[in-house]
Amino acid sequence: MSTRGNTRGVVYVHSSPSAVCPHVEWAISGTLGARVDLQWTAQPAAPGQLRAECNWSAPAGTGGKLAAGLKAWPMLRFEVTEEPSAGVDGERFCYVPGLGLWHGRISANGDIVVGEDQLRALVRQARAGEAFAHRVDELLAANWDEALEPFRHAGDGAPVTWLHRVG
Repeated sequence: MSTRGNTRGVVYVHSSPSAVCPHVEWAISGTLGARVDLQWTAQPAAPGQLRAECNWSAPAGTGGKLAAGLKAWPMLRFEVTEEPSAGVDGERFCYVPGLGLWHGRISANGDIVVGEDQLRALVRQARAGEAFAHRVDELLAANWDEALEPFRHAGDGAPVTWLHRVG
């Protein structure tokens, strides 16, 4: 059990084949230590796919564990967010087939935080304008946001499930 305090977050499964949905629930259940029954609805942005989302409350660091569990199914599109908590930055994880997993720290107002070391590496590796702009887009998850945006809008008004870690 973590000594860090609890925080909250959201898992957005933007698209999943129906056969994978039970596996998604098992992965989330295993991470949170409680049975999860998500409310799956059709994903209009990908006919034949389903979507679900759930709010969660658990120790800080759970967002990363949830993302690690979900990326075992490379056909999923998902996002996991974790709110900042005492002494711990918030986090966001995005997964898109073909792009893989993106991870970033998030400020209290939801902005992506780019660290000093990331900026120094950016300056060392990409001095030319186009290469610099491309690397900034990577740091800010531009390709992931572009790929996920149609799936986010298609989920407006969908039901949300609340989950709490036990123990």
